[in-house]
Amino acid sequence: MFEYLVRCGLAGVVGTSREVSLRRYRLFAARDPRVLIGIDPEGSWGERELIALMAEKCGVSADPECVDGQDVIDPGRTVAALDAFAERLGTAARHRVPVLLGTGHPHRLIGFYAALADALSAAGCAVLTPAQGRCVDITTRFGLRTYNLDYVRGVAIVRARDGEGPGCATGAHSHSPLPVRTALAAVAEAGGPLPELVIGDHGWVCGAGQLGFDAMGLADTDDPAPFVGEAEGRVSVVVPLDDGVRADYYLPLTRYVLNRACLSQ
Repeated sequence: MFEYLVRCGLAGVVGTSREVSLRRYRLFAARDPRVLIGIDPEGSWGERELIALMAEKCGVSADPECVDGQDVIDPGRTVAALDAFAERLGTAARHRVPVLLGTGHPHRLIGFYAALADALSAAGCAVLTPAQGRCVDITTRFGLRTYNLDYVRGVAIVRARDGEGPGCATGAHSHSPLPVRTALAAVAEAGGPLPELVIGDHGWVCGAGQLGFDAMGLADTDDPAPFVGEAEGRVSVVVPLDDGVRADYYLPLTRYVLNRACLSQ
């Protein structure tokens, strides 16, 4: 797995540049909601503290004077986090708990999450799909945009209102925590059951964790929020990896996680 991660750019030298990561660390330190993506930090996270945290969690350079080049993710840290992710997944499956899955990276990661949803459903877990079709207003760099909440093979995404029809595997790239808040509010309004595990990335994992739900997911080196959430105890597991490689490169990770969780079919 170590060699594969490096060969495919999931770990080792990754596509995310140091400049991009540092810019987002500065925005997080300034409490920019576009980078907090649902986490309300308790600690005082300045840029240097974030660099130290990301060096610990991901393996990026701990040197604040390193300001250019490509980020590096330690594949050992990725594998260790995948093992923790699989352990939590296996526990959820054994106890047949309700789960909610969602992604802000549908073009890259829908297959990874959909395979988890299939395995959890086969194990007897209720894979929740609340608020399907509900409108979500999200502020983007282009202004306020309205999206529809949709599900593809049990995985929540947001879709532009003028996009393809429901059930298609395409969707919008989003960091917002508003979709998971909308989904969780709909579950509560309907009287449950509430998810006992939320799996996702970006605003899905951060928004759910901030609300007190057990949450875990994937994150790149330019997304400090999930790692801060993990450090402060609001996110259970964060797997450091490049979240922008080809979709099929994540398939071996799916097999690895399901095997470790004893969920292979």
